[in-house]
Amino acid sequence: MDYKKTNAPLTTVTRDMIAMAEQTGNVYETVCIIGKRANQIAVELKKELEKKLADFASTDNLEEVSENREQIEISRFYEKLPKPTLIATQEYLEHKLYFSNPLKEREKLND
Repeated sequence: MDYKKTNAPLTTVTRDMIAMAEQTGNVYETVCIIGKRANQIAVELKKELEKKLADFASTDNLEEVSENREQIEISRFYEKLPKPTLIATQEYLEHKLYFSNPLKEREKLND
C-alpha cells in the first residue's frame, strides 16, 4: 500500500472507542487488530527507508562522514509521514482491514 497517499491525520486525534469497537464487539480486540496492523506498517516503512538509504552507504571511508542533502531529504520525508498507529487506525475506520477471529468462527460452526 502507498502510505504516502493516506489521509490519516498527522497528529493524535481523540476517538470514541465504543464506536470503533462496533465492528468487533470488543474494545480489546479492536486495539489488538490496530496494533498488529501498525506493526506491519512500521516494518514495511522501515524496510523501504533502509532500501532507499542503502544507495547512499559508502564503504570507501568509514571514518569520513559527509552529509548528503538527498539522504537528509529522504529521512525528513519519512519523518513527516503519519505514525504507523495513525495509519492503521485510519485503515480500520475506513474498513480497509481484513481480520478474523478463529475462535469466533469455530463457535459459529458449533452452534
